[in-house]
Amino acid sequence: MNIALVGLGGMGTVHYMNYQHIPGANVVAVVGTTEADRAKAGAWGVPIYPTLTELCGAQAVDLVDICAPTYLHRQLALESFALSKHTLTEKPVALRLCDAEAMYDAADRAGKQLYVGQVLQFTLETEALRTVVRDGRYGKPLDGCFERLTAAPRWTQGSWLFDRSRSGLLPFDLHIHDLDLIVSLFGKPETVAYTATGNADKPYREQYRFQYGYPGLTVCAEAAWFNAAIPFTARWRVYFERGMLIQDEAGVRGYAADGEITAFDTEEPVKIPTGINLPPTGWFLRELTHFTQCAAQGKPSERVPREQVLAVLEVLQRIGD
Repeated sequence: MNIALVGLGGMGTVHYMNYQHIPGANVVAVVGTTEADRAKAGAWGVPIYPTLTELCGAQAVDLVDICAPTYLHRQLALESFALSKHTLTEKPVALRLCDAEAMYDAADRAGKQLYVGQVLQFTLETEALRTVVRDGRYGKPLDGCFERLTAAPRWTQGSWLFDRSRSGLLPFDLHIHDLDLIVSLFGKPETVAYTATGNADKPYREQYRFQYGYPGLTVCAEAAWFNAAIPFTARWRVYFERGMLIQDEAGVRGYAADGEITAFDTEEPVKIPTGINLPPTGWFLRELTHFTQCAAQGKPSERVPREQVLAVLEVLQRIGD
């Protein structure tokens, strides 16, 4: 599987580091235009090109992996499909539903696949929750609460991440992880409501609380880029008819109504260094292994299907600022 990597920032580095551990995955070249890009490509020992078209004209490529900023996803994906390549793009796929639909339509016309990197779908914690929801051991889910909080990413202050037109801000960048999980478990919500707050001197809202309504089920979520030096926090709990499942810093535990407590094994068997300010993990290894295997077979992803991606984007478009 010959891979062209577009974008050599944080996520591009994460992807490159993990491809080194996937048998048969070979990053043959990268796309970049800055001195930092050229230095990184040199350190990796891979050729660098200024455009994807030039790269694909010089190298045999099976999969294009787009780790460029969100606002570039559409144009790069359309270029990739014009070159008849399977394409993986980091989340969010796009900032508008019509753009995402155009990307999938281009993939269909080219006879290729579009994959979207929603890495939370590949964690062992998510697998535990998915299993419990599907096997019904605690009955039907009645309520869910998801939390994803962090200090504002100050290392990107003034960059595209804080420009709504280019990143979609906190809902598209941070909350999308939990929303994608929620939609994958429970479907698209029938009702959507939220509150948002933040300092008056910020051009964006710093904290959101979301409420999603389903028949017989309520789901709430919180996401924040706080103006406070808090540690990153990601946790959830789901209450069922006959028990509860909780994920936090202690792991994943199930509490049945009859008193039985189940501790789920979520220890990563393999931990790959990410090259950025994320601890070594197996998340991205499982994610990229899945997508490269799908691309090798020319099939869509059952873990992050088109219907799910579009449903998440449709909900996010309903969230104003």
